[in-house]
Amino acid sequence: MPHIVVSPLSRLGETAQFHRPRDMVTLINMGTLVERPECIEADRHLFLGFNDIVEEMPGMTLPAAEHVEKLIGFGNRWDRQAPLLIHCFAGISRSTAAAYIVASALDPDMDAVRLASLLRERAPSATPNIRLVTLADDLLGRGGRMVDAVSAIGRGAEAFEGVPFVLPLGV
Repeated sequence: MPHIVVSPLSRLGETAQFHRPRDMVTLINMGTLVERPECIEADRHLFLGFNDIVEEMPGMTLPAAEHVEKLIGFGNRWDRQAPLLIHCFAGISRSTAAAYIVASALDPDMDAVRLASLLRERAPSATPNIRLVTLADDLLGRGGRMVDAVSAIGRGAEAFEGVPFVLPLGV
């Protein structure tokens, strides 16, 4: 069964070695050095550079619709023959939002609440970036269902960083 693997940057190498993905999404501040795992070819790596914020702040890059459009497009091109690896710095906010967005885009009939609940079950510290989810909800025409579902699970457990986890698709 195809699945998405989410990881913090600090565990990227071991997560890639264990799950053997061929495609990867990086959501991290511009200028952050990310060493691409050997199993990921350059043309199968999407780098989205922005800060983990939800409103404009001086000197920071706010997540924008173009970031979410690129994420959804990359997810749609993923062949699902190997896991999709998504990571951010801590594996708590940007990457969990991205996993939720890609899973939602790939399965338009998936119940948003069920998917958010599964995300919380798999990642107790997940606190998906609500700006990313809001942008995706608009782009996918979900009428606020994605935002409401993520808001309903609330803030995740306090953690310095998340633990790598698998979000299955088609459940």
